[in-house]
Amino acid sequence: MSEKVLMKGNDAIAEAAIRAGCGAYFGYPITPQNELIAYMAKHMLDRGRVFIQAESEVAAINMVYGASCAGARAMTSSSSPGVSLKQEGMSYAAGADVPLVMVNVVRGGPGLGNIAPAQSDYFQATRGGGHGDYRCIVLAPKSVQECADHTYMAFDLADKYRVPVIVLADGMIGQMIEGVILPPEKEAPKRDWIVGNMAAAHREARHITSIHLVPEKLESITKERFKRYETIKAAEIRYEDNNCAGADLVMVAYGTCARVCLGAQMLAKKEGIKLGIFRPVTLWPFPYEALGKAANGKPVLTVEMSLGQLVEDVKLSAYEAGSKSDINLLSHSGGIIPTEEEVFERAKEILKK
Repeated sequence: MSEKVLMKGNDAIAEAAIRAGCGAYFGYPITPQNELIAYMAKHMLDRGRVFIQAESEVAAINMVYGASCAGARAMTSSSSPGVSLKQEGMSYAAGADVPLVMVNVVRGGPGLGNIAPAQSDYFQATRGGGHGDYRCIVLAPKSVQECADHTYMAFDLADKYRVPVIVLADGMIGQMIEGVILPPEKEAPKRDWIVGNMAAAHREARHITSIHLVPEKLESITKERFKRYETIKAAEIRYEDNNCAGADLVMVAYGTCARVCLGAQMLAKKEGIKLGIFRPVTLWPFPYEALGKAANGKPVLTVEMSLGQLVEDVKLSAYEAGSKSDINLLSHSGGIIPTEEEVFERAKEILKK
């Protein structure tokens, strides 16, 4: 078994990406993910791979697009305002079926906001983020171990389905230090669809593009892509159910908020109150059916570091399940993290209704 080491979340993401076969990283500094780009600057070069600090976030995402088209497992990372600048490139990649990995270590917004932890990029990540009809797979780690595991998995998912994959880690997860067992080194898979080798005398001409000027052609290609999204929904939904079956109330949260809910669950246990925790691991595809079954008509408390984004998917889960669950929201924004005591007190208020 591999040795457990202490690492910051940002560093664990970077090292896992390298071990997953990331051959090219392009980024631009922004807090609170600067440790990630700094780690890549040193260790990608140590391993003889490509690292470029681009002149802007816009340049970085387009470099990722180009490197992926040429065959490299490619990645970028940023925090909220920087991720917004990357959305045009993300849409281009989705529209051209180009796999890539983007890490968003979320900070408070909107605008420049601040550098404190937040989850207010949920809509941007789970609804596409840029223009047009498309989706990205979104993974939400709650620990440094999952920072490594999810990043490692993200590259495989991107290649398997030829889609952009987002690792959505709030600023607390990126900055905390915990023990982590790192995954083994592996080689990137060969791609049979990439642009040809320019040095070859008789290379096959391949044109990778997202532009289709004939409306019927664009609609047809987009519909085919959405069939692939249905395959993803059938195969890649991930979630964690922590004692929801016997619970008096079900808390729904991801990332840092899921850890806070665990503390609230422990406080409740001391008073004989049973609180369950449902944690979506894939924010897209979202585990609507599983959450609907877990709630099963019980009161639900959504806990998030955004002013009512996750809760919309929680309500959709109840709707799809035909559930009459009372959906409640405890939310903070601007970098404020809810406390265990606050969550527990709110749960007790709901149970007294």
